[in-house]
Amino acid sequence: MTVLSQHTSDTNTERAFAGLKQRFSVWSQVVAADPTEVADAIRPGGLADTKAVRIQAILSTIEEREGSLDLARLNELDDDEVDAYLVSLPGVGPKTSACVLLFSMGRDAFPVDTHVHRVALRLGLVPAQTTADRAHRLLLPAIAPELHYELHMQLIRHGREICKAARPLCTECTLFDLCESGPQLLASGVAR
Repeated sequence: MTVLSQHTSDTNTERAFAGLKQRFSVWSQVVAADPTEVADAIRPGGLADTKAVRIQAILSTIEEREGSLDLARLNELDDDEVDAYLVSLPGVGPKTSACVLLFSMGRDAFPVDTHVHRVALRLGLVPAQTTADRAHRLLLPAIAPELHYELHMQLIRHGREICKAARPLCTECTLFDLCESGPQLLASGVAR
């Protein structure tokens, strides 16, 4: 589901995942299917052709390594070991790994998606020009573990509703007084 969430909305992710589960009752069927069948099942999520191949590659790698399509063994590993395993899978980066750790495993992680990255940059939580991968490495130790889930969710909400990419609503922002970018965005006419 995390792969399906890349570059799309939550609604489209849920539709794509529902389509995948409706079309294939077990993961082994996804591995064995023609990639076009998988792509058709997940089409509502966008980038279906790319994501289908990626999902099949991830599942094939898991099956090859684990002897089955079961990742229960990861529950025995510490967070760093789980992260290393996940990012070693084809097409899995720090954000996807952090999402699995936080949302699926209830572990200590802080995913940095496009919204979190944008808000962190604008607020000055990370230096200008910091990549999302670097922001992930900087923010994780800087935020108390008990705040990871809630702060992640609130930064996403803030990024979607107020601190939008193209036309941020700086005049409505409760964080404006703390924001390094807000005054410049307003002065430039980009924000309102």
